[in-house]
Amino acid sequence: MPSKYRHQGAFNPDNEYPFELSRGAIDLSITCPGCFWLEKAAGVKKQDSIPFTLNSNTDVLLKRDQDQYRGERPSPIMAAAGLEHLRPFAHPDLELWVDSMNFGKTDRHFNTLHEETNIKFGGGLDDVFENIETGELHIVDYKSTSQDGSGKANPDPLDESFLQPPTDPKKRDFKAGYRRQAEMYQWILRRKGYKVSGTAYFLYVDALSRGRNGMLIDQNPHTAWMEFEAQIIPYEGDDSWVEGALFSAKELVQQEETVPHADDCDKGRWLREASTAKKKY
Repeated sequence: MPSKYRHQGAFNPDNEYPFELSRGAIDLSITCPGCFWLEKAAGVKKQDSIPFTLNSNTDVLLKRDQDQYRGERPSPIMAAAGLEHLRPFAHPDLELWVDSMNFGKTDRHFNTLHEETNIKFGGGLDDVFENIETGELHIVDYKSTSQDGSGKANPDPLDESFLQPPTDPKKRDFKAGYRRQAEMYQWILRRKGYKVSGTAYFLYVDALSRGRNGMLIDQNPHTAWMEFEAQIIPYEGDDSWVEGALFSAKELVQQEETVPHADDCDKGRWLREASTAKKKY
């Protein structure tokens, strides 16, 4: 479909073409309906954020690691994790599936049309693993972090517990969005007609600094290396909530009045305080 016929940006009830909503937009509708309404109903341009280019670069390199074995055999990290029955999935549209900026451009990109809401829902996944015994596909997400740089005395183990909600209910669950992302992509891939496992995998790399003297190479001081711990972490997803989230998002963009922000939304807090602010001194 030519781009001039696409329905992007803010929702226009007079536009009959499918309204494109990304995985990130649906996640925003869950975490803060007010911010979602401002962007997708009122057309308020969201604040620019600092791009995480270093994280994006680790994603690129991790995919290149898997590309060497794609469609042929397990990569070394998969074999080391006891996943010899998996291999990086080879598909002619894979490069379109990872193109998050153009997810709605064609039907070959990573999207699905939800006819009940007329929403074209999609995103850009990181990778897919294939079970060579059952033919099932597994959503794969690349993540990079640095626990050494976070000030933690002891790093958390890179296992299933790493993705779970914090034990302290007062702490914000920053990884909730990661879990929802995997489940949304499972839902989309299933609707594209594939047999999809409920098990997703997070390939995590954790940058290390403790015990390292530095990162510059003595023989070539203009080259630097950073060492990471790398692990594959399984996650059992449940995508049963995703369709309901699309219905809720459609209801939100059709609201005429401003939608309240979530209690823990920093932008909403700022707006509430700014509306009643007075000079202190």
